Amino acid sequence: MLAAALPASAQFVPASQSSVVAAFTPGHALSMVLDTIRSARSTIFVAAYSFTSKPVATALRDATRRGVKVFVLADATEAGKGYSAVRFLANERVPVRTNGRYAIQHNKFMVIDGHTVQTGSFNYTSSAAERNAENVLVVRNAPALAAQYDAEWRRLWNEGTELTPSY
Repeated sequence: MLAAALPASAQFVPASQSSVVAAFTPGHALSMVLDTIRSARSTIFVAAYSFTSKPVATALRDATRRGVKVFVLADATEAGKGYSAVRFLANERVPVRTNGRYAIQHNKFMVIDGHTVQTGSFNYTSSAAERNAENVLVVRNAPALAAQYDAEWRRLWNEGTELTPSY
C-alpha cells in the first residue's frame, strides 16, 4: 500500500476536508499568490529564493499593517543582489532573515495561518509572473501538511541571519 511506503512524517488529509488549487504562468499564478496572502488572518511564513516582486512584497507589507505577523526567509546570495524585495520588507520592519548555509536556499513556499500552504516553482519575481512557465499550488485547510512546511521553515529560519533595516 502507498501509505506504508511514506515516511512517518508524511500524513494524509482527507480530500473532503482540504482544497487544492493550481495556477500557471502565463496565467493567474501571481493573482493566486496575492489572494492567498490577502486571506491571511494571523501569520505568514515565507521561504523565498529570488524575491523581486513588488506586488508580493507590497501585499506582505499590507498584511503586517492589518495585524498579520509576517516573517520572510530568503536565500542569502539572492537577497544581496541589486534589488531584492527582502530589503524593502526589512525596511518596513517585517522580520527578515537570510540563509546562506546551502549552495542555494531554493524553497518557494508560504505557510498561512497554520493551515494553508502555497508552493510551486513560482519565484516571487516579475519574471516568474510575466516571462516564465511556472506553477503555483495552494492547499487550504491542511494543518498536517502546513505543520510539515512550518517545521522546515522554522529550521531554515533558525539557521538564518537577521537582515536589519537600512534606515
